[in-house]
Amino acid sequence: MALQIYYLFISMYGWYHWTHGIRESSSDKLPVKKVNVTTGIVLLMIFGMLWISIGMILKHLTDSDVPWGDAFTTAGSIIATWMLARKILEHWLVWIIVDLVAAGLYFSKGMYPTLILYLIYSIIAVVGYYQWRKDL
Repeated sequence: MALQIYYLFISMYGWYHWTHGIRESSSDKLPVKKVNVTTGIVLLMIFGMLWISIGMILKHLTDSDVPWGDAFTTAGSIIATWMLARKILEHWLVWIIVDLVAAGLYFSKGMYPTLILYLIYSIIAVVGYYQWRKDL
């Protein structure tokens, strides 16, 4: 439930940023930008803290048999969604990794329709990355 609350608020934040963010002129759309080194390091540190925290929660408070894999995809999704809200190009790369790891988890569970869905998400993320890179 907490994750859905995060997604609700980050979606509102993203909508606000995309409609009111800094542009080169008032008629331009919000530009795609690349992550800078400082932000990238901070995001990696936050990802690591989230991965460990969520992993410990899943390991000790749930019956998940893949707590670290689930935690990885959840932490990555949190980071990628924030990056999307800021229109950062590399969010697509995070989604590709998250989707492929999730696909592997679904394969190991024999959840083949969901595996196919996440492979499709991966393809969409690759296409999105190249589209945004052209816009950059």
